[in-house]
Amino acid sequence: MLKTDRLQAIMLLLELNGRVQSNEVMEHLAVSDMTVRRDLADLEKQGLVERFHGGAKLRAPYCQDELSHIEKKIIHHEAKERIVKRAAEFINEGDTIFLGPGTTIELFVQHIQADFLRIVTNCQPIFEQLNKYKKNWKIYLLGGELRETTQSFVGEITNKSLMNMNFHKAFFSCNAINGQKIMTATFEEVQTQQIALNNSIERFLLIDHSKIGKRDFSVYYKLQDVTAVITDDHEQKQYKKIEKKEKYIV
Repeated sequence: MLKTDRLQAIMLLLELNGRVQSNEVMEHLAVSDMTVRRDLADLEKQGLVERFHGGAKLRAPYCQDELSHIEKKIIHHEAKERIVKRAAEFINEGDTIFLGPGTTIELFVQHIQADFLRIVTNCQPIFEQLNKYKKNWKIYLLGGELRETTQSFVGEITNKSLMNMNFHKAFFSCNAINGQKIMTATFEEVQTQQIALNNSIERFLLIDHSKIGKRDFSVYYKLQDVTAVITDDHEQKQYKKIEKKEKYIV
């Protein structure tokens, strides 16, 4: 049995019972104790399970603690690099684009090749990156109430400004995606993201595999209303959970 098939079989056992003993896996898959330990270690490294002596249990899919913008920058960096390089191919000269908050989108700025763009963001670190890499770009930072965790502006001032803007494309990320639900941590950011996305002709969701199958506090968009999802390939093929949507796997 291939490793990917074993890992999928183990996850199925875990989804049925929430936890599994190593000897159950050995019997079910007809493999050695060493193989089971390696497979469970891989699943733990991917953030899917928590190991205990003699077995493992599913990790809670709910995002308990939101990491800061700085903390997120070091997570899945290589995957994010591949994602943003692919996403940059969708920008055309003369586009007016919205860039949502997040470390993936901040990294995205470095790979934008177009010379003539109008770019709007509500995220301070992204604005700083835009000024660092800008060409013949018109850059706008929306003001409002600063949310420290994500270093993005939200609230009435931000939202009123966005209501009067229209975009060719929006590039955004999220904290979690489960089924058709795209989620983030606060209702304030939900409102701002919704306005920007609703005012965009095309919407590109940039996420690494760790976001898929998770949950967070507030749903702010539906997968069916997104133009495309750009994500990274992964040994567990978690992107298969993103159903009925054009996907770009990098």
